Amino acid sequence: MKIIDTHTHVYLDEFDSDRTQVIQRAIQSGITALLLPNVDVSTLQPLFQLCDKYPGFAFPMMGLHPTSVDDSYALQLKQIEKMFSCRAYCGIGEIGIDLYWNRQYLKEQKKVFEEQLRWSVSMQLPVSIHTRNAYNEVFDSIYKVGKDSLRGVFHCFSGTAEDLEEIKRLSNYKIGINGNITYKKSALVEILQQVPLDLLLLETDAPYLAPVPYRGKRNEPSCLWETAKKLAEIYKISLAEVAGQTLKNTFELFQILQKKEE
Repeated sequence: MKIIDTHTHVYLDEFDSDRTQVIQRAIQSGITALLLPNVDVSTLQPLFQLCDKYPGFAFPMMGLHPTSVDDSYALQLKQIEKMFSCRAYCGIGEIGIDLYWNRQYLKEQKKVFEEQLRWSVSMQLPVSIHTRNAYNEVFDSIYKVGKDSLRGVFHCFSGTAEDLEEIKRLSNYKIGINGNITYKKSALVEILQQVPLDLLLLETDAPYLAPVPYRGKRNEPSCLWETAKKLAEIYKISLAEVAGQTLKNTFELFQILQKKEE
């Protein structure tokens, strides 16, 4: 069985002491690729270094994370945009709106998000969307830029049943599922009853959101199998079926990976 970790940050310094071993564990477990969303200008170098070390296995995305948006957003965004001339990317991300901590930079976050959505349209790349306490704002921006021209994934879906229905109406989006689906009080288990398996992608968001039985520890790509096992339990199907369908879903959205398989 093979699966792909569609959202992981193993280039961050949490993995500096054992990154090679983490990658090897991922490969040995049956993970065939890692998709790596950028955070901001400070993460460009480690992101590129990892992708250069593991070509054909580690695939970069490029974008500016909403929690990195501050008064310097225009300069950061300009620097990020320049990176698209340097190499190929599997998507634009991690982008979005985050209002969990405060709403201080909401206006700036929307500007940055919508500009990167326009990049998605012009470059014909999928987006990896981070949204926290901001589904309505994210939906508003998607409709503003043009929903029919956009496609992507709602990374680490944590919305309501109503948010889910809106995503389904958008029609061009997948839903990223990670370790929080294994948590005892997760509301996602019930919400997923309304989601066909062909909309789901597997992701870790490593080093964050480690699944049970690793909760509270550093997450890593090999732990993705615990999320896959939980989905098999929820959908009452085999692990092989979950692996096969989510792999297919990943290839549908991230077309650069299709070239890898050919």
